[in-house]
Amino acid sequence: MSREVLVVIHPRRSVVREIAQRVLDQFVAAGVAPRVLRDEAELLDLHCENVVPPDDAAALGVELVLVLGGDGSLLRGAELARSAEAPLLGVNLGHVGFLAEAEPDALESTVDHVVRKDYQVEERMTVDVTVRHRGELTYQGWALNEVSLEKVDRSRMLECIVEVDNRPLSRWGCDGMICSTPTGSTAYAFSAGGPVMWPGVEALLVAPISAHALFARPLVLAPTSSVAVEVLPSTPAVLSCDGRRSVDVVAFSRVEVTRGRRPVRLAVVHPRSFTDRLVAKFGLPVSGWRGRTRT
Repeated sequence: MSREVLVVIHPRRSVVREIAQRVLDQFVAAGVAPRVLRDEAELLDLHCENVVPPDDAAALGVELVLVLGGDGSLLRGAELARSAEAPLLGVNLGHVGFLAEAEPDALESTVDHVVRKDYQVEERMTVDVTVRHRGELTYQGWALNEVSLEKVDRSRMLECIVEVDNRPLSRWGCDGMICSTPTGSTAYAFSAGGPVMWPGVEALLVAPISAHALFARPLVLAPTSSVAVEVLPSTPAVLSCDGRRSVDVVAFSRVEVTRGRRPVRLAVVHPRSFTDRLVAKFGLPVSGWRGRTRT
C-alpha cells in the first residue's frame, strides 16, 4: 500500500506556489504520494497526480497532514487531520505561526523527517460545544483554540450569565465570552487579557471580552469542568469555533463547553521548549541571562 500525505496550502499567497510545488516534488521523489485539495491546486496551478475535493480529503488513509501557511491554514488543516485521526504538521508561511512546527528555512529537512517517519506525536486538548434554545439542540461543534460568543450589534452589550460546574458564577454585560484551550491561550484569549498556558497544562480558560464589571478576570478551570453561558434578551450573538465555523445564537440560548472528546494530534520534528517558542514568536528580551551557575 502506497504512503500518502495530504498537503494543505494557503492559496492566496503568491510566494506559496513555488514552495508548495517543491514540497510535492520532494515527496514524489521519495516515493510518498502527496494529495492536494482541488481548489488549492487550481488556484496555484500545482502539478500533482492526486487532487481531491475538500470533503473528507484526509479520511482515506493519509498518514499525515502537512500545512504550508499561517495559523489560519493550520486550523483548517486541523479539521481534516482530526477527522482522519492523522497527525498535523505545519510550516509557517504566515506571521506569528504559533501552531506551526517549522519555519521556511527548515522546510526541506521537515519534509525529509516526514518521509523517514522521524517525528513524535503529541496530543492537544480540544473543546466541544453545544447550543440549546429552550432545551432544543441547535448546534454542536468543537475547537482546537477557542470557542467565542460575541455580540452582533456594536452599539449594545451582550448580557449573559456564566455558569461553572452547574453553578452560576456571574452575570456580565460585555462584548463577548471566550472559552479556550491551553493551545488557544496564545490566540484570541491572549488578546482579551488571558494568561499564557503551557501546552502540557490541562485546563479550560474562560475570559470575558471587555466586561463592564469589577470581577471580570480570566479564569483557569479544571479540565473536567463544564462551562455554560446563558444568553439574556439584550442583543443577538454569534458563536464561533476557531474563527472558522460560526452560528447565530438567539436570546434564551444556552452555550455549553466541555473538554473535547477527541484531541488534535500534532507532529513534532524539531523539538524545543515552549519557553523558547514564546521568546522567538514574541521577540522577548533575554539579553543578560546567564542560566544556572555550574558547580
